[in-house]
Amino acid sequence: MPNDPLNAFVPHGLAEVAGTADGPLAGLRFAVKDLFDVAGLPTGAGNPDWLRTHDIPQHTAPAVQRLLDTGANLAGKTLTDELAWSLAGENAHYGTPENPEAPDRIPGGSSSGSASAVAGGAVDFAIGTDTGGSIRLPASYCGLYGIRPTHGAVPLEGSVPLAPSFDTVGWFARDAALLHRVGVVLLPPAPAVPLRRLLVAEDAFAVAGEEVRAALAPARDRLQERFGSATAVTLAPEGLERWRQVFQTLQAAEAWAAHGAWIGSVKPTFGPGVRDRFAAAATLDPALTHAAAETRESIRRRMDDLLGADGLIALPSAPGIAPLRGLSGAAVDAERGRALAILCPAGLAGLPQISIPAARLNGCPLGLSLIGPRGSDSALLAIAEDLFA
Repeated sequence: MPNDPLNAFVPHGLAEVAGTADGPLAGLRFAVKDLFDVAGLPTGAGNPDWLRTHDIPQHTAPAVQRLLDTGANLAGKTLTDELAWSLAGENAHYGTPENPEAPDRIPGGSSSGSASAVAGGAVDFAIGTDTGGSIRLPASYCGLYGIRPTHGAVPLEGSVPLAPSFDTVGWFARDAALLHRVGVVLLPPAPAVPLRRLLVAEDAFAVAGEEVRAALAPARDRLQERFGSATAVTLAPEGLERWRQVFQTLQAAEAWAAHGAWIGSVKPTFGPGVRDRFAAAATLDPALTHAAAETRESIRRRMDDLLGADGLIALPSAPGIAPLRGLSGAAVDAERGRALAILCPAGLAGLPQISIPAARLNGCPLGLSLIGPRGSDSALLAIAEDLFA
């Protein structure tokens, strides 16, 4: 991949790795976020100091190896926000991958390069990670299908962590059928999960606002026709803003536990947003973390009770279309907060969520998401393929 007009790939990851000659993914090209190890290639995690201070891996991450073993060909490694701790897709060191569906707007992060490479046609599908929304948000911004699977469903070994109790391996594709094909390879065998009840997360739609609600109405109607009816629900009785705070507290505590020692030793140079988040994480009150962990358990129970064994929750994938490139300060923080309020329920509960490119607003893509019960990943992929392919 010597030519990279999208700025989707990292310079140290421009090496192709051939998959096996046959298999269910034979002949397809994929890219992998530069958090995953590929034997013989550096893992940079979006930061030059990380790249400089870590040895070249000798083994390929199991999730990546599984794709190679089923016939897919690796086209290279893609740009990520620093240590995956951003939703914007703007990297202070390596730049911003293009959003091919809205070139004057950000692609979303942290799986920015993977989303850009798929949306721009450089590869057929791409692997990323999703901790707080790093698959679901870029999928919405770039007009892609993307899935965050059930926590723990796809192995994370051989990847750089951010917050392990939230981190997942996800993937993007331009069509639902291919997203499903990749899922057959990556997801473990599981019994069928019939989803029969459609729930609409009214509090999530309220965060997004009326323009988003109206744009996504036809997709909601299609779902309602399929399920026969829809029940309006409130996910967070205490407010999604409170859930967002719980998520961000736990994410910060885990991120510092994962990287604090390295930061103290190396003193890496971070871009403004990531630098500020790590600085705050370093001084986090353990009592806050403990309280947040207890609240998380109640959130998990709340989501499980709503879904039961056969429920499906519809909600926006994002609070709106992709913001313009180059914004800073309060505008960025406000949009990040609104996005996390919508994105945090599945992460807090460890549930699978799929983003479907369901609409356009002001000429830009907008995603509708579906959250299912734990282990219903294949059912979500099938619904997306049946209704929205």
